[in-house]
Amino acid sequence: MPASTVSLRNILLVLALAFFVLASPAPKDDNGSSKNGSKGGSKDGSKGGAKGGAKGGAKGGHSDGTKGGHGGASKGGKHGGSGTGSSHAPKGTGSPSSGGGGGSSNNGTTSGGGGTGLQTTIPTPKGTQNLAAVKIIAAGQSFDGGMQLWDRSPSTCKGQSEGGNKDAVFIVQEGGTLSNVVIGPNNGEGIHCLGSCTLNNVWFQKVCEDAITFKQQSGTSYVNGGGAQDAQDKVLQHNGGGTVAVKNFYCKNCSKMYRSCGNCKTQSARKSTFDNIKLDGGKVLAGINGNLGDTTTITNSCVIGAEVCENFEGNSSGAEPSLKGKGPDGKTCVATGVKTSGC
Repeated sequence: MPASTVSLRNILLVLALAFFVLASPAPKDDNGSSKNGSKGGSKDGSKGGAKGGAKGGAKGGHSDGTKGGHGGASKGGKHGGSGTGSSHAPKGTGSPSSGGGGGSSNNGTTSGGGGTGLQTTIPTPKGTQNLAAVKIIAAGQSFDGGMQLWDRSPSTCKGQSEGGNKDAVFIVQEGGTLSNVVIGPNNGEGIHCLGSCTLNNVWFQKVCEDAITFKQQSGTSYVNGGGAQDAQDKVLQHNGGGTVAVKNFYCKNCSKMYRSCGNCKTQSARKSTFDNIKLDGGKVLAGINGNLGDTTTITNSCVIGAEVCENFEGNSSGAEPSLKGKGPDGKTCVATGVKTSGC
């Protein structure tokens, strides 16, 4: 046989053998799966996929979905529950129409009840707290008085003689909030706000010299709800600077519901706003010093048997300020939606 024929034959045999080897199934391991196929696929696919999927999916999904979603919902729910809604104050209050009266969702203390909407009846106290010394609400802190009667014993009321911080029932420092208290008659000064403060649902059974004195240098103090009665002189005394914003406040037989100090040694342009107020009997809702730059705005209120506002010429000498005018003038005193009868 020619050599060329033998060589061709050998080549064909080699090719046939190679084809047979390649076409044969791969050997299997003890588990019956191929080393390079199923097992590799299982390791990199099923096992790796399950592990990676579980880690990246279930764990990652739990972290970003279930856990993260739950945490987000919980956190969001928390903030949603403590939102201020239409509250007049930026901090520590609920909605003015709420019945909770500065409850736990507002300032972290027990709800006293009563709410900060306009009420025309002084609430009946739920207990009595007689203080030997003034109680201090620290800066940025909140205190809920539980609608109890808070007063001084022995009494610090000395008629119309000016008192000081030591004669008050409460001192509220910068950023403090006081809610749900009824102040009794045996104190000379009621509440002193040494900085911007928030007062929610605070009532005065009978005012001695002053009910509330604002001594802040700047910023805004808020009075939400509450009220007072039988004040021979001032209820809200504004001796410091900044703004006093009052909403849903009731005053019966109050000589001067609000007065910007007319003869303090340090004077400044003070601003005041009043919304949904009812003054039933007295002399004036708001007294201001136009010559010092004071302004007041009164809206949606009822003023019976008293002036809406009065404009004085204030001074820093201590002399008695002189009255310059009565009633809204559209500049120093702006009144909108104010009724003087039938309300």
